[in-house]
Amino acid sequence: MVPALSDPPIRLAYGSDKDNIGDLYLPDNGVDGLPVVVMVHGGGWQTKYDMTYFAPISQAIADRGIAVWNIEYRRGVDWRDTLADVDNATEALANTVQEAAGGRLDLDRVQVAGHSAGGQLAAWIAGRHTLDASAPGAQPRVRPASATIMAGVLDMARAANIGNDRFVPAFLGGMPDQVPDRYRIASPIEHLPTDVAVTAIHGDSDATVSVNQSKVYVEAARSVGDSAELEILPGLGHSDFVDPTSVAWSTSIDTIAEHAASLD
Repeated sequence: MVPALSDPPIRLAYGSDKDNIGDLYLPDNGVDGLPVVVMVHGGGWQTKYDMTYFAPISQAIADRGIAVWNIEYRRGVDWRDTLADVDNATEALANTVQEAAGGRLDLDRVQVAGHSAGGQLAAWIAGRHTLDASAPGAQPRVRPASATIMAGVLDMARAANIGNDRFVPAFLGGMPDQVPDRYRIASPIEHLPTDVAVTAIHGDSDATVSVNQSKVYVEAARSVGDSAELEILPGLGHSDFVDPTSVAWSTSIDTIAEHAASLD
């Protein structure tokens, strides 16, 4: 059962495309200096999935006293447009979103969180400051301090070559040996170290995105000195992260709240 949303979020545009929108959830506690989470939904970078499936978990996080910016972005388009959108949505925290929040957001306490393909995008946001100046998202103004990645696609070449993931080549327009530069720019594992504290959460029964995606990423992050934690959930699968009755749901919310508290 999906919980009802107590207060409607504030719908904001961060660009000119119809998908350049997001919903801002503000805790009704009157507190300033709020930590804020950029929530990035998944769905294989396909148009049929949108930010509405992240609305219930966004409200649940806001109920913990954390501001949430649940973003939409262009799907089924050029991969660079998708990356540019999530970058622009995050950068909007410093202007459009902060203004709508009445200045209540603490931009030194920004966290990103994403599920599945949204996990790839969230981890990419966390590492985009390492990119060359010509890449989308390079030289950001808003840099997350932490990330919570739920069943994320973190090594895109591995997913395509070993995991037989059909969505990754469709998103990037080819296999790693055909478009290596695209994988280098888009794949989060290519941007280590990020100096961002990351927690990867993954079910060991995930038949959509292998748990090895999180294992390999966390091991690589630790090897270069990043703070990275891995939480494997026994018996849980890919869709459990959007099921309010699941341990994956509660674990994700607890982890996001812990990250927010650690940034005090």
